[in-house]
Amino acid sequence: MEFLLDPATWVALITLIILEVVLGIDNLVFIAILANKLPPHQRDKARVIGLSLAVVMRLGLLSVVSWLVTLTAPLITIFDLEFSGRDLILLFGGLFLLFKATTELHERLEGSMRGQVENRVYAGFWLVVSQIVVLDAVFSLDAVITAVGMVDHISIMMTAVIISVTLMYIASKPLTQFVDAHPTVVVLCLSFLLMIGLSLVAEGFGFHIPKGYLYAAIGFSITIEFFNQIGNLNRKKTEARLPLRERTAAAVLSLLGGRPYDQPEQAETKAIAEELSAFHLAERNMVTGVLTLAERSVRSLMTPRTDISWVDLEEDIETIRSLLIETPHSFFPVCRGSLDEIVGIARAKDLLNDLSVNNKITLKESLRKPIYVPDSIAVLPLIETLRKSKGQLVLVVDEYGTIQGLITPIDVFEAIAGEFPDEDETPAIEAIAENEWRVAGHADLHELGRVLESSVFDDDIDNYSTIAGFLMSKFDQLPDIGAVLELSGFCFTVKHVEEQRIASIDIARVLQQDLYIA
Repeated sequence: MEFLLDPATWVALITLIILEVVLGIDNLVFIAILANKLPPHQRDKARVIGLSLAVVMRLGLLSVVSWLVTLTAPLITIFDLEFSGRDLILLFGGLFLLFKATTELHERLEGSMRGQVENRVYAGFWLVVSQIVVLDAVFSLDAVITAVGMVDHISIMMTAVIISVTLMYIASKPLTQFVDAHPTVVVLCLSFLLMIGLSLVAEGFGFHIPKGYLYAAIGFSITIEFFNQIGNLNRKKTEARLPLRERTAAAVLSLLGGRPYDQPEQAETKAIAEELSAFHLAERNMVTGVLTLAERSVRSLMTPRTDISWVDLEEDIETIRSLLIETPHSFFPVCRGSLDEIVGIARAKDLLNDLSVNNKITLKESLRKPIYVPDSIAVLPLIETLRKSKGQLVLVVDEYGTIQGLITPIDVFEAIAGEFPDEDETPAIEAIAENEWRVAGHADLHELGRVLESSVFDDDIDNYSTIAGFLMSKFDQLPDIGAVLELSGFCFTVKHVEEQRIASIDIARVLQQDLYIA
């Protein structure tokens, strides 16, 4: 035992432990991949059996060192190529490794159904264990021959093997969990096994590939994957900072099968995508409307002040009667001379009944108290207010108390399902040809973006409610009829201007992406 007092012995032991661990990493990776093919409750058992067989096999080979040395002597000769027992073991082991790594790669890249967890078929326990045994034999032979070549004392060899396998056992479960949680790591490990299998086949034919080359390539790949995992982790942290509702909305929209807005695609690709999509465009638009509803401002939902139909008590009876008959609304604001001088809210049938019976509007019987909401109110509290209004319209006022518009339950429904024009209205957005639309100036930007399938308005969606407001900001003035704006693949042409606002616009999808104002 005097050799234990020699510092060189301890240096050799530590060096051999490190080499045994390095040589065992590929074995450990393959055990982790094979164990993942078993049911979860059997994976730990397979790892223990695999590593136990590895240590037993290596200790057994060390105990017959004299026989092990004979494995390097020529055994058979084929076409001037001499093969020893070690060469044959490495050759068949390498071929087996190439076969298994290739089939595993094929299963994960093309034939995998792992997403359907409930239908997943696991491999047989002893089938997996038998594959681990075969690989243990190959990797154990390589590790033991390395030990024999480095150290003279068999006790040091056995100590190094036991310590290295113990370290591998401690690292096996975390490694298996990490490999199972990161599909890219599995593919990377399988590529390592392909490379190692090729090197074993080459050594079996007598062509030695320096291990340093292999470890350098593996180390470089692991470094790249390390930075890739850090990038994924940072991306997840960034996504976690987004509101949960936004993340949920993005996830749901991606599941609906719709392509990202403004993503170019060929007509054939688009047709295939639409055919394979489980949801029609209208369905995707409705879900988008629901998910983005809370982000919208009240101004984007309301009927603007200029489009409100209201009853003026200072008008003559016949004028009021004609308004009530010709305008297909259920409720009307009742005012004196101005929309800001509101008296109350009345149902059209009550007003008509008053006019028929009393030949005038009896305010006490016909009018309801108006409901006001600020233009800064969020959509969800607004919906609660509409629910309590029992069908009555709700007036929107600014901070000075000036009426800006009105909202009814149908306005919220249109924000989700699209426009439902009244009998006296024309649709705000009309398709006049393929990739061409006639759009009213008051058309809602959210709805228009969904129809155009474009994110062209996203940067300004919080600043403007209508396409007219959006275009006014781009022109920096009230444009003349015929003015043209090309932006993000669309051509906007002003068709009609009324007083101080844009009344209608023609929109056409174009190929150019540059911006210019004519």
